[in-house]
Amino acid sequence: MVMRHNDKVNNTAVGLDVGTSRVCLAQRVGEDFQYETQLNAFVTIPYSKMTESVLKKEKVPHTVSGPDIVVHGNESDRFADVLNIETRRTMDKGVLNPAEPESLGMLRKIVESLLDPVKDRQKLCFTVPAAPLGAEDNLTYHEATLRRILTDLGYEVKSINEGLAVIYSELESSNYTGIGISCGGGLCNVCVAYLSVPVFSFSIPKAGDYIDTSAAAITGERANRVRIVKEDSFHFNGFFADKLQQVLGVYYDEMIQSLVQGMKQAFSHARNLPKSTRPLPMVLSGGTALPEGFRDRFEKALLETDLPIAANEIRIAADPLHASAKGALVAALADA
Repeated sequence: MVMRHNDKVNNTAVGLDVGTSRVCLAQRVGEDFQYETQLNAFVTIPYSKMTESVLKKEKVPHTVSGPDIVVHGNESDRFADVLNIETRRTMDKGVLNPAEPESLGMLRKIVESLLDPVKDRQKLCFTVPAAPLGAEDNLTYHEATLRRILTDLGYEVKSINEGLAVIYSELESSNYTGIGISCGGGLCNVCVAYLSVPVFSFSIPKAGDYIDTSAAAITGERANRVRIVKEDSFHFNGFFADKLQQVLGVYYDEMIQSLVQGMKQAFSHARNLPKSTRPLPMVLSGGTALPEGFRDRFEKALLETDLPIAANEIRIAADPLHASAKGALVAALADA
């Protein structure tokens, strides 16, 4: 988004979407929203004074750690591709990665590359996932850790469910009543809200990372490379001579079916869904919902499934990559 010279940043509140794949900062600039995003990943490269000097010159976020330089954020993707290695991830399936010893330190560095410390207790709202369907995973540690990182930077912090953030971002016209779905890297998050109040939420672990790793196993490509190809060129509805594109289509369809079946199971067993017989608006967001034809493929799967909740519209968020961050900002501004 281009800022006009006379626009002023609203410093009363910020929103932060802390996703498995990316961390996105949202701010209000004049009447518009401004976003800044960093890849939630890092790579380790051998230390040399020359490399450190060049990284500083190019303003590439990095940390010197003994014999290594750790490059984190957006540039880690490019280094991994050039060096033919996988990026390391601070998060897995929506929460801190228990298999990565550097997860906490690197997530802190990535967050600090987006946020400046403040002294006036600026309001900040950050996203957290819903518990996975069928497993009451304890999200307390993940949420408390993020809260500590952000509080240490001087912010007055609260959290918001990621699916609810989509509703706050996209469903003002229905008074924040409807279904928000965030198809991200680690999870697909689903939330049902009535007049802005979340009444039911859950997540499923089949999302963008699942597509990447599954396609990588079939094709022999690195998962990081698969993700780059997926984000650059994949779309539905067409014949692909390229094997990777074909495989991506297969696992995308499986993910969509898993999401729809998860919704059917969750809604069928939920006791606190809105009793209104009126159909609800449904909004899809997140990077995994970006490919052309995704909405149509999702709607087709939904129509073939007998859901206990009817949708009067199914649409893609106006800005799918930034909808959760925008919703977090809307929540923070409401409290500012």
